[in-house]
Amino acid sequence: MSNAEREIQELVADYAVALRDGCLPGFLKSLSREEAKRIRDSRDFWEATEMVRLINSAGFGDKVVTPDVGLFISRVDAGIASRLKKAQTSTRSRTRNHASL
Repeated sequence: MSNAEREIQELVADYAVALRDGCLPGFLKSLSREEAKRIRDSRDFWEATEMVRLINSAGFGDKVVTPDVGLFISRVDAGIASRLKKAQTSTRSRTRNHASL
């Protein structure tokens, strides 16, 4: 945290750098409570960040890589199938125990 009392212009500049570098969580963690309150209440900040997003998109839009979520989805599907299979086997074992009594 370099300066706990950054002005809105400085916060917008830091936001632009964080957006460009892909480290918005780091920017958000760097905010003091007072800065967060000022950002929340500042219409100028939100208008400026929208402009930064547009400029960033225009300047770096051709270099943006969207992640392939296919692997993630297949792992989620496999996890769901595994849980369903475990649930079915546990239901069957209970039924068998009651039947043998």
